[in-house]
Amino acid sequence: MRKYAIALHAGAETVKREEVTKEQEKLYREGLEEALQAGSTVLEKGGSALDAVAAAIERMENNPLFNAGRGGSLNIHGETDFDAAIMDGRNLNSGSAGNVRYVKNPIRLAKEIMRNCKHSFLAGTGAEEFALAQGLELEKPSYFVTEEKLKAWHKSVLDEQQRKGHDTVGAVALDQDGNLAAGTSTGGLANRLKGRISDSPVIGGGTYANNPYCAVSCTGEGEVIMRGAIAHEVYAQIKYADERLQQAADQAITMHREFLKGDIGLIALNQQAEVAFAFNTNLMKRGYSIGGEKPKIALWNSEKL
Repeated sequence: MRKYAIALHAGAETVKREEVTKEQEKLYREGLEEALQAGSTVLEKGGSALDAVAAAIERMENNPLFNAGRGGSLNIHGETDFDAAIMDGRNLNSGSAGNVRYVKNPIRLAKEIMRNCKHSFLAGTGAEEFALAQGLELEKPSYFVTEEKLKAWHKSVLDEQQRKGHDTVGAVALDQDGNLAAGTSTGGLANRLKGRISDSPVIGGGTYANNPYCAVSCTGEGEVIMRGAIAHEVYAQIKYADERLQQAADQAITMHREFLKGDIGLIALNQQAEVAFAFNTNLMKRGYSIGGEKPKIALWNSEKL
């Protein structure tokens, strides 16, 4: 049996340590472990990297602790909307969804777009109509809004400078056939303008997978990540500069820092089941599991994986 692996993130942010309670830390770790187990179970049974990525992300979309699906950040009008993407490293197929409001699991919609749509990226009403046509589960807007995010929105209305809530979720996986996949899903930046689309559904921006090289999912401030084509930059460092995975990830975070000022984090995985984490924040919720072993999980930059 070939080695299989999965890694994931649930957001990178610069926060004060005291803003995260011990109970929140415990719940974050539990949520990450549940998502890793969901993805690992798919891989252990011989399932595809794509299905493992979708399973892990779906678990995080259903967890109100994370900024994706239920519990997503609210825009300037107090509404939720979501972006997601998935990419198959085996054949470079991808599916992206932007500005969708009622789809319970945006990563499922991205996967359906990849498999059953002649286009690679659908947004807004068109994406929602496609979700209906594919029989995906929909929810009313109130399902996605948690008390915590509603309180944060009220505070952001009073404090225009507050822009927290860019803790996107994502996963990368390697299956027993040696194929890579990457996926990313987000509830977006808190108090964002209506119509804003993040880096998450942008192939090469927040999501990228190419079998001989790597699978990458990014998190942080979307505008910065898009402008730096951060996910593609990891691939480019490996392909053209012959960098190792961790060095390529580190380079992608730092190489344009004089122009790209903001929170950036990423996870990466290659066909040798090597995992890389890179981020410029003090907090990145992250973890991995190789070959079905007990998940390894970390939150703070002082924790080594």
